Amino acid sequence: MDATREIYWNIGHGAALPLYLLAALTALLVLYGFARRLRIYRQGKPLDRRDQSLRRLGRMLGNFLGQVRVMRVRLPGVTHAFLFWGMLTLFIGTLLVMIQADFTAPLFDLVFLRGVFYKFFSLALDLGGLIAMLTLFGLGARRFVYRPKGLEIIPDDYLAHFGLATILLTGFFIEGARLAATELRTDPALAWFSPVGRLAALTMTGLETPALLSLHRWLWWIHFGLAMGLIAALPFTKLRHLLTTPLNSWLGDLRPKGALPTLDLEAEGVDHFGAEAVSDLTWKDIYDADACMACKRCQDRCPAWATGKPLSPMRIVQQVGAAAFAASPADLIETVTPEALWACTACRACQDICPAEIEHVNKILEMRRALVLMRGEFPGPEVVAAVRQLETSGNPFGLPPATRRDWAAGLELHPPAEADLLYFVGCYASFDKRNQAVARAFVRLCRAAGLKVAILGSAETCCGEPLRKLGNEDLYQRKAAENIAQIRASGARQVVTACPHCFYTLSRDYRDLGFDLPVEHAAAFLARLAEEGRLPLRPQTFEVTYHDSCTLARYCDLLEPPRTLLRRAGGQIREMTQTGYDGFCCGAGGGRVLAEEKLGSRINVTRVQMAQATGAPLLVSNCPFCLTMFEDGIKTVCQAGQMQARDLLEILEERLTAP
Repeated sequence: MDATREIYWNIGHGAALPLYLLAALTALLVLYGFARRLRIYRQGKPLDRRDQSLRRLGRMLGNFLGQVRVMRVRLPGVTHAFLFWGMLTLFIGTLLVMIQADFTAPLFDLVFLRGVFYKFFSLALDLGGLIAMLTLFGLGARRFVYRPKGLEIIPDDYLAHFGLATILLTGFFIEGARLAATELRTDPALAWFSPVGRLAALTMTGLETPALLSLHRWLWWIHFGLAMGLIAALPFTKLRHLLTTPLNSWLGDLRPKGALPTLDLEAEGVDHFGAEAVSDLTWKDIYDADACMACKRCQDRCPAWATGKPLSPMRIVQQVGAAAFAASPADLIETVTPEALWACTACRACQDICPAEIEHVNKILEMRRALVLMRGEFPGPEVVAAVRQLETSGNPFGLPPATRRDWAAGLELHPPAEADLLYFVGCYASFDKRNQAVARAFVRLCRAAGLKVAILGSAETCCGEPLRKLGNEDLYQRKAAENIAQIRASGARQVVTACPHCFYTLSRDYRDLGFDLPVEHAAAFLARLAEEGRLPLRPQTFEVTYHDSCTLARYCDLLEPPRTLLRRAGGQIREMTQTGYDGFCCGAGGGRVLAEEKLGSRINVTRVQMAQATGAPLLVSNCPFCLTMFEDGIKTVCQAGQMQARDLLEILEERLTAP
């Protein structure tokens, strides 16, 4: 006799009608709940996320079925992934039962749950349920017993954990009652293919058949009612993320990472910029709040939160959602608070680690735009002074533009039209003495590779990136227009810069303003020269820890070229605990390089302590902001000579085979 079982055993096929009526009612409740939420999303501005459908589908399947982003945080992520896969197995099993019972068997007399396939089916469902039960227990212990700092617990969490646990337990005891009344008596070998159900059945062997039938029937309807109840609760509870989070992978931003909308400041009829109310954000910004699982990964990775600032990326997303669903319009900036907004370094760590692909940073930057453009507010008087100096002198130091090329005295430079590359120096490498050494090192490295270098000199002005991240779109666009005009007039064919902030701005943001020359960061440029054998390096062994610039790593995906160059120079890299995409900000991004750090502890000090823990005597970066922050941080943390901050280009220059 083929291995199989009767569908709707002890329930009868007459249960199909009330079963489907209850399922239909559940579906209507779910549709009603999400329809109400859809009206709330529509408060936001339009945003089209329908392009590149195949790419979006691939991202969604990878993150939903593969749990790729969830597993970025190892232990809780892998546990959650196995819970999902266990529940998915049970869902597929239930779907197969429904297909056979209500379609293939009555319509085509086809029973496919039989024989070897049935044994595999039965075993898979039991193991899937067991995995789901164990992982749910582990996640419940973490949330309700261990309670990691910052992990919020709300009534929805109890509903999710205890609701799912009850559904799983009743499912096993339903199976146990059936096995105790049937297979344990008639086909004990088949019962082994339901190992967990068999254990449950062994606890019931003392019951008579009528009691088993009654228990099975009651548990079956309780189990089904609980399942329908939990599904009906989806749009009204935190469990909605089961649907909204996968969809958010489809709705993700496929533009270059960190892309900001370029405002048309001259548009007729537009007299408001930035976000002061929920209606100033996009519908996707509101939807993000429903996709949020409150897992606090963004908060855990936030350098501002880690150093005692009043910024939690998770809380900002939740505050946007609360404001959207509030009975009366709320002042979004006052809800979030300016202190939280100004604390952000725009490092993108929150967005990079988020399993739901929520877009935190642009929400913050849109509110900053409103603070600056509509209210004229800045983080502090030191930023106001720097912005004024930048507007008049083209640099935040207020130094004369005519001195912008003084660092290059004695170096052989060429007119841009005759040079192999135009070196966009940036403000810090032009005026800050410590970073001027880095600029000179780059020119010498290019010369050693046989390349002619040009600079704009006094015609160069700030790229505008700190201004844009602070919300001052107007001054950013004016400075960008000046640079674009000067580069075009120079006749340059290629631009290289050693500043990640200049690199990102020129290579991506300037595209919206019509700039189209190729732009490379010095690390990628020199790594290519080294690969081609054009950079004559003499390796000297040294130990080093390398800090990834947030802009190069999380915005531009340039992780390996700097490390490749360090190894070619003889470097033995000791990685910090937080490195690469998981790196920790130096504290200068998001325009914070112009602002004093007045709240909490200093971010740069925390990062230097991470570097110090590696035991390496050198902390190497390749960003002028990072180098400046680490020079200051080392003075606070380390004893004299214990650690030194260097730029990658300085290390390479010292190892040239010829001066």
